[in-house]
Amino acid sequence: MNSLTKVLRNYGIYLGFLGIVIVFSFSSEYFLDVYNIMNILVQSSLIAIIAVGQTFVILTGGIDLSVGSTVAFSSVSIGLLLVSGTPIWLAVILGALVGAGVGLVNGIAIAYGKIPAFIVTLGMMSIAKGGALALNSGKPVSGLPFKFEAIASSDLFGIPIFVFYMAIVYVLGYIVLYKLKLGRYLFAIGGNRKSTKLAGINVKKYETYAYIISGLLAGLGGVLLTARLNYATPLSGGSYELDTIAATVIGGTSLAGGEGSLVGTLIGALLLGTLRNGLTLLNVVSYYQQIIIGAVIILAVFYDRMRVGSA
Repeated sequence: MNSLTKVLRNYGIYLGFLGIVIVFSFSSEYFLDVYNIMNILVQSSLIAIIAVGQTFVILTGGIDLSVGSTVAFSSVSIGLLLVSGTPIWLAVILGALVGAGVGLVNGIAIAYGKIPAFIVTLGMMSIAKGGALALNSGKPVSGLPFKFEAIASSDLFGIPIFVFYMAIVYVLGYIVLYKLKLGRYLFAIGGNRKSTKLAGINVKKYETYAYIISGLLAGLGGVLLTARLNYATPLSGGSYELDTIAATVIGGTSLAGGEGSLVGTLIGALLLGTLRNGLTLLNVVSYYQQIIIGAVIILAVFYDRMRVGSA
């Protein structure tokens, strides 16, 4: 492996992100404005948070297509809890646990039922979306407490609180993934499932944990999104499954499992947010934005295949 190939293999995502920042910096005078940078961070933070759980799942060689619908299900659930008079702190916990419950069902069906993750989470995507619509007959939930909105709309030291939520999730995710045995086992499962099982590790249990974490963070995403909008809608989270998978893969986590980085996932989420923001500043219409972002995702997967093949 020559030096250039090694640099691209290890730092390609960072160089790509830097390149996009430089291009938009020269293309728009507003791009490097502090307000715009904060806007990018806030817009990217929700995807970044949910992508942590997606990273855990993809590390095992799986995938979670249900995170977007889980966001919607959690959103409507917490909305109904709040308007019924449930204390905010309890509603927040229950809203996140709704997502964890969805993840638990996914994990059991995949790990113990031996059903492919794609099929299970695709089915759960439909179930959770239908559940979100059924909870309030397809109508949004409004009239939420003002104090609940403050969870997402406040600032700390002049920085939006959403950015701190993102930072906390990544610190905790880093600890779990790199300091605890759960993280080591997830890497091992994705790297070689059979050898991990022969080593005496309960593969089914730890694989289920990955989906629970993914569901929990999607549920948390639903809570935060509801607080940010100050109403709950069953139509929320529509493209989050694609965005979180894209952020994870762009960040260097292999779809084959066993290799990945939370730092890379964070950069992947920021790259997507920056790309959308920059294209909007350049007045690129939304359907062309979708084409460009789709092409970036395909190139990222192609790069992943080439990188794995050259390892």
